[in-house]
Amino acid sequence: MANEPLLMIPGPVMLHPRVLQAMSRQMISHRDKAFSAIYDECRNTVKEIINTNNDTFIISGSGSAAMEAAISNLVKGDRMVSIVNGKFGERFRDIGQRYGQVESLEFEWGTPIDLARVEDALAKAPTKVISMVHNETSAGVKNPAEEIGKLAKKYNALFVLDTITSSGGDIVEVDKWGVDVMVTGSQKSLGAPSGLAPISVSQKAWDNMVKNPPYYLDLKKYRKSAEKEGKAETPYTPAITLFFGMQEAMKMIMEEGMANRAARHKQGAEAIRAAAKALGLELYPVTDKYTVLSNTVTAIKTPAGITDKDLRGTIKSKYGVTISGGQDRLDGKIFRIPSMNAFTGDDLIRTFTALEETLVQFKVIEKPGAGVEILRKVYKN
Repeated sequence: MANEPLLMIPGPVMLHPRVLQAMSRQMISHRDKAFSAIYDECRNTVKEIINTNNDTFIISGSGSAAMEAAISNLVKGDRMVSIVNGKFGERFRDIGQRYGQVESLEFEWGTPIDLARVEDALAKAPTKVISMVHNETSAGVKNPAEEIGKLAKKYNALFVLDTITSSGGDIVEVDKWGVDVMVTGSQKSLGAPSGLAPISVSQKAWDNMVKNPPYYLDLKKYRKSAEKEGKAETPYTPAITLFFGMQEAMKMIMEEGMANRAARHKQGAEAIRAAAKALGLELYPVTDKYTVLSNTVTAIKTPAGITDKDLRGTIKSKYGVTISGGQDRLDGKIFRIPSMNAFTGDDLIRTFTALEETLVQFKVIEKPGAGVEILRKVYKN
C-alpha cells in the first residue's frame, strides 16, 4: 500500500475507477449519433461548469491546442496584450508572438497583477486581444479574471482566459466576467484523461475572427460541425476513447455539484497550506486584494538544507508519491502539491507523511507529525 504510486501533481490527475472503466468500451464511429450524444453531453456540462451560454466545443488536443486556437482565430498582425506572472502566461505570450504584435505585461512569477499597469497598456493603443491565465499553477496564484474582464470591456478588447486548472475545481464565471474565449483542459480539475480541450466562444469573438484561420484549429469549422441538425460532430476525427472517459468525469462533477466541488477543493488547499506552515515551510506566492492563493495547487518554497532532487526524489523512490517541482526560473526553488479532482484526505496525509519523513531524514525538521496532525483534524482520520 505504502509504495503504490500516488500521483500528486497539478495534472494530469489520477483518474477515478469509474472514468477508467468508461474508457474500456469498444470503439464507435465518430459520425454515429451515439458519439454525437456523448459530445453534446460533454460540452453542455462544460457550459454549466464554467457558467456560460456561449458556444462551446471540445478539441482533441491538449490545453495548449485550445490556447493556440483562441489566439490564431483572433489575431493576425493585431495588437495583443498578454499578462504574464507565471509559465502559462508566458505560453499565451509566446503563441501571440507568432500571430501578432504582443505587449507582454511582465510581473514576477507568483506576484500580484498591477491593474493600473494593465489599464495603461490597454489605454495607450487599440488592442484586439488581452490574454490571461486564471489559475497560474506554475506559481500557485489565482488571478483577477473579473477585474481584467471589466478593463477589456472598457477598452473594447477581446478577453481570452485560460481556465485550464480552475475549471472543475473552482468557480468560473465566463459570462459574468465578460470572457470572450475561454480555454480549458480535460486532465486537471475536470478529472478526465489528458488530450481534450474545451473552448467557449462569445458572439463578439465570432464577429472578430480572422479571415484565414489555421486549418485544424479553425473554430468556425467546429461551430459548423456542432450545428449539424440532429447530430453534432467534430470537424475531424476526435479522440473517442478520451470522450468516453470525459463523459463519465462530467457525470461525476454534476453528481457532486460545482458548489460542493469548489468548496472541497478550497478545503484541500487550505489544509495543505496549514500543514505546510505547521512544518515551518513558507508559501511561495505573494498576494493582494485581487491576486489570491490558488484553490487547486499550493506552491511551497524548498527549504534550506535540502535540494529539490533529494526532496522530491526521496518522496517518490521511498514513499511512492510524486509531487511537482518548480518550472523554468522556479526550478529547484519551490515544490507544488495539488488539491485537484478526486483527491482524498488519505492522499494528502500520505503525501505529508512522506514529506515530513524526508525533511527529518535530511535534518530540515527535528521530528515528523505536525502537518499530518492538522490534516487528520481536517479530515477526521
